[in-house]
Amino acid sequence: MNITIRCSIILSLLTVAVQAKNKEKENFAHSVFDGSRTFAQVMELVGQKHFSIVNPQEGMSKAIDAFVNHLDPHSSFLDLKTYKAMLETTSGEFFGVGIAIDNLRNPKDKALTIVDIIPGGPADKAGVKPQDKIIEIDNKPLEGMSTNQATTLLKGDRNTQVQIKIIRENNQNLLPFTLTRDIVKEQQSLSFHIKNHNIFYLLLNMFTENSVKQFEALLNKANQQQCKALIIDLRNNSGGLLNAVIDIASLFLDKKSLVVVTKDRNGKELEKYLTSKTPIANNSVPIFILINNYTASAAEILAGCLKIQAEKVAISEKKSTGNPMVFLVGTKTFGKGSVQEVIPLNNNCAIKLTTSLYYLSDGTIIQGTGIEPDFVINYTLPPSEQMQWFTQSYGREETLQNYIKISDNTKTEKQEKNKNDKEKTTSRGQERIKQILETDNQLRSTIALINTLQTAQENIPDKIKTRQQAIAYLKKNNCADKLEIEEIKL
Repeated sequence: MNITIRCSIILSLLTVAVQAKNKEKENFAHSVFDGSRTFAQVMELVGQKHFSIVNPQEGMSKAIDAFVNHLDPHSSFLDLKTYKAMLETTSGEFFGVGIAIDNLRNPKDKALTIVDIIPGGPADKAGVKPQDKIIEIDNKPLEGMSTNQATTLLKGDRNTQVQIKIIRENNQNLLPFTLTRDIVKEQQSLSFHIKNHNIFYLLLNMFTENSVKQFEALLNKANQQQCKALIIDLRNNSGGLLNAVIDIASLFLDKKSLVVVTKDRNGKELEKYLTSKTPIANNSVPIFILINNYTASAAEILAGCLKIQAEKVAISEKKSTGNPMVFLVGTKTFGKGSVQEVIPLNNNCAIKLTTSLYYLSDGTIIQGTGIEPDFVINYTLPPSEQMQWFTQSYGREETLQNYIKISDNTKTEKQEKNKNDKEKTTSRGQERIKQILETDNQLRSTIALINTLQTAQENIPDKIKTRQQAIAYLKKNNCADKLEIEEIKL
């Protein structure tokens, strides 16, 4: 094929593409014109003939929000109150009730699931629990209400009250709560040292301006203790500020490592996000990241980029800093890889519009697919309240009438130790988190993986030089794997 023919074909293809794009714009403009004219006619008739006009501004806001939300579930119209509440949330401090909610719900859902309770917050003090479902806020049903609108109702001035009604598993009655709004700070101290294994653990439920400082402080302590491994808990983390994720990735990855790329609807690359600082994490310390179906958006980007960069490093490369070995544990993530741009409008309102998609450094798309863990471990729910009551009332020797009691002077050393430990209890919130973690099967399985990996590093380092070799070894030798059960005919 000569050059002239080749150029003609390319020119023809470009012409067709331009024509198709222009046609798309014309169709959109025509639809908007017709729709706007109809909307204006409806508003005029309402003004002329409706029996009782009540707050037309609110109705128009809902109409705009319905149109924008029809485009995709993450685009929405932000009225004055909602826009203000969104800005306060990302700053890390606001007046609220202290709950982490499923903000990826469908507006048609009749309930808002509480994913977690912030320790020491108003909801925690009132007795609200994770997995409770809010169905009313101040006597307003949640059906048809957007998540932004619902969370805005929960926020307000300090020391004001908000009433909620919830449904709880295995409870037939609606449970009413009156919560007094207060300052709710982002969880800053939910990091622990698992001493008997020398493992450092950090739970992060959202990426805000304070998140980078938390990570940096934890890494410095972990380096001082020469810890065995680091566990980053991103379960129920629905995202937050992308800049915070980039800065956190900078603590782990080589300088100028690619974290994520954004592309528009035509596949054009819009922006590259690179790490900009010298890492401080010890590369010889493996990182295990806990994920689940509520791990979304920015949390998926951090987990995904660390995993991809870890593919390039061999365990035997004992550099002091640089890309560490990373493993993902838990269940598949949510799969929100779209970018929302918040564009201010007049009247102090804004529109949150999906404008592009995220692509990880190897070209992986998160949107609609999520990230698969290296080790699939489903979370085992704690026993229900009824089962706990049954166990306490009937499931022990001490529940039997006239059982033989041991006198106080025969208490074992272990009983005395437990008593002393209880006396050293710190805050109610931290103690609650510690109790949850002690019975967390995903965390226990992760610790088992860490110990198995360390044993292999000490005894057969040549067989686990790469991340893939380590994963294969751990799946083969770790007791947390799925059991293969076959019936025996007797």
